[in-house]
Amino acid sequence: MAKGTKGRKLNKYVSDYVVFDLETTGVSANTDEVIEISAVKVTGGNVAGEFSYLVNPGRQIPRTATAVNHITDAMVKDAPVFSEVLKDFLAFAGDMVLVGHNIHAFDMKFIYRDAEKYYSTVIENDYIDTLSLARMCLRQLKHHRLVDLAEYYGISSVGAHRALNDCYMNQRVFEKLGEEMEAASLKESEKRVCPKCGSNMVKRNGIYGTFFGCNSYPVCKHTENV
Repeated sequence: MAKGTKGRKLNKYVSDYVVFDLETTGVSANTDEVIEISAVKVTGGNVAGEFSYLVNPGRQIPRTATAVNHITDAMVKDAPVFSEVLKDFLAFAGDMVLVGHNIHAFDMKFIYRDAEKYYSTVIENDYIDTLSLARMCLRQLKHHRLVDLAEYYGISSVGAHRALNDCYMNQRVFEKLGEEMEAASLKESEKRVCPKCGSNMVKRNGIYGTFFGCNSYPVCKHTENV
């Protein structure tokens, strides 16, 4: 694997992605280790595959961590080490966009650290943090934890704080946030009228970013910057 540039943090919905989650021995990307990694691959908004492994961290799991994720030393005793599992996860994800809750401040730090440590490589995948999206789309909520969002959308949170369960919960939340963003975009587009033909302007994604394009395209090709 060659060195490259870290992926960008995106604030938008995509229909093809890999949502992932880590469970760790603690909250520090400097001193703690991964003890579980799970992921769900989504294409066209539909689940297309899953990936899930317990990981032997090579150290005792603190009781405070076990109290949250219910993963014990006995459970990971015969599990593979993260240098093996991370390689398989990266192959599973390929070049797809990564999605997760609070991954900008937490999960991506572990992934970046260990990819550099074990393979001397940089993770180039763009990623989306659903915590950031939720704060942007659901400002009326006081709290934006994953379980709070699940409750808001009527999604089951049974099994929360185990990585694979959180992935499926997060996938459903992300799809709901995508609907929120689409509705907001349509509402915004209703306020814009094409000055050339009088049709509505709609928000679109292009190779150079987001822009407003005439809804009568290709008859009218007028565009405007967001």
